Amino acid sequence: MIYICEKLKINYPIIQGGMGNISNAQLTAAVSEAGGLGTIGCGTMTPKEVENIILETKQLTNKNFAVNIAISVSPYVTDLVELIIKHNVPIVSLSAGNPVPYIPLLHEHGVTVIALVASVKHAQKAEQAGADILVAEGFEAAGINSNLELTTFTLIPQIVKHVKIPVVAAGGIGDGKGLAAALMLGASGVQIGTRLIATKEAPFHHVYKQNLVEASDTETMIIGRSVGRLRRILKTPYAIKLDELDKAGMTLEQYSDLTSEKKHIKGAIEGDMENGFINSGQIAGLIEDIPTVKELIDEMMKEAENRMTRSAEEIKSLLAK
Repeated sequence: MIYICEKLKINYPIIQGGMGNISNAQLTAAVSEAGGLGTIGCGTMTPKEVENIILETKQLTNKNFAVNIAISVSPYVTDLVELIIKHNVPIVSLSAGNPVPYIPLLHEHGVTVIALVASVKHAQKAEQAGADILVAEGFEAAGINSNLELTTFTLIPQIVKHVKIPVVAAGGIGDGKGLAAALMLGASGVQIGTRLIATKEAPFHHVYKQNLVEASDTETMIIGRSVGRLRRILKTPYAIKLDELDKAGMTLEQYSDLTSEKKHIKGAIEGDMENGFINSGQIAGLIEDIPTVKELIDEMMKEAENRMTRSAEEIKSLLAK
């Protein structure tokens, strides 16, 4: 945990997940200012669009932040890597694809590389390729998911057992209890996404935030199984239509069009739940309020400390009998 904070130059081992084309400087900077690691997700944005967000983020904070590149999603991966080097972005996370070709160049320019993985095999390959930190994500997470469908609770200890570099847990984490659990499983920190949507600084439509606050434990759904492209989204009118089409059978081209970033923006930014979708992890069932980012992160750290201290004391008491 301490190594992660020192390596990334952050106060707390809490990383913002990439949010694709709805990424913005405001939330990224707020996370970094609160002591975590803010992250700009590139999605399918052009290098110019990403550059504008990088420059705006630098105006809002002098703290470290990262850029996430979803390799199989973005058509501009090489250009984005060059952009990161140009603007001296200190940390890059690579997801949704093979990070191996990009790590040497990033390291050559002093960039810390975080690789997102979903299995022990992926983790070992990323470690061998030179990744500095791994984010191991269970399929409880929002958005694009691994078709392996491994849960965070089982995934983290297995990956920790088989690699030597630090592992950050992602998927189904959004409070101090989740942070404490991840640390006990052997993780060095956590990555969160859905919980950060429901914060005051997040510039997303109020309908998106309210849907998360009102969501029950069963209101996320996986779509894309018929085409092998899994995505976890919140149950909305558009999501139900997608699910019906998915079960009836659709082509990959149809699926890609129906789950494009345009449809994502329509739901998340415009609040149109009839014609657009909103990503959500299973953590949605635990979201009950909309705090500031600082309030959220401070509370996560305090709650984790309290939970771990109390549990340690109870275990000591039981062993002493």
